[in-house]
Amino acid sequence: MEIRIASLEEIGTAAHEFVAAMGDKKVFAFYGKMGAGKTTFIKAVCEELGVEDVINSPTFAIVNEYVDGQGEPVYHFDFYRIKNLQEVLDIGYEDYVYSGHVCFMEWPELIENLLPDDAVKVTIEEEMDGSRSVKF
Repeated sequence: MEIRIASLEEIGTAAHEFVAAMGDKKVFAFYGKMGAGKTTFIKAVCEELGVEDVINSPTFAIVNEYVDGQGEPVYHFDFYRIKNLQEVLDIGYEDYVYSGHVCFMEWPELIENLLPDDAVKVTIEEEMDGSRSVKF
């Protein structure tokens, strides 16, 4: 599936489409260059899920936990600063990922060997005209 985002004003609509397409999948691995809009899109998706907390990149914490509109946890990972896979395991990665709750991951290529087989790979690319494409 592909969702096109022509401008930031359309991100809410794109997030709505994404949530509608999530189905029963729980782990989403977001790929894209620095500045492609991974954090911005994940924030919009979390808001669509009913998260009312302040949503920001967990660059230093590695993982942020939010609560969705149903009172369920949503985990947001950012692996950009990890140095090795043991660091990821030490934060309890497997407990989060196999919890049955939604997990959004930025920079999953750094932990590729730890991704569950059923993780949905989402690619965000900036197009020449400044729009974004979200493919999954």
